[in-house]
Amino acid sequence: MTASAPSPYAKQARELQRQAVLTASPAALLVMLYDRLLADLARAHDHLAAGRRAEAGEQLSHAQEIIGALSTSLRPELWDGAENLQAIYTYVSSTLLRAGSTLDPALVAECTECLEPLRDAWAEAAAAGHGRG
Repeated sequence: MTASAPSPYAKQARELQRQAVLTASPAALLVMLYDRLLADLARAHDHLAAGRRAEAGEQLSHAQEIIGALSTSLRPELWDGAENLQAIYTYVSSTLLRAGSTLDPALVAECTECLEPLRDAWAEAAAAGHGRG
């Protein structure tokens, strides 16, 4: 079977996505990161539930990268809540490592439950115009 040619719209879609990222407010960028993180976790959960370890590992690895980026972006000197958020990121990171080693989709679901309210809070902030610039 031969590989199919990319859609003529794929390049346009990538460019639109790139422009959305380049022009987004900091709060909107956080929402985009959380959206991707939650999508990775949903896929990892489904792969683990279906016994597809390699595919789950790829999703968990990418989720870990995003958690790392979110964690390193925290500025405790500028925000009192940063330490609490750091603790959540540390917990999620270690739980995702356990999920990958034990192949337990329930651990991924637990992480999703921790992160969804954070994503929603950032989405509200972005919609209210907070976090611009």
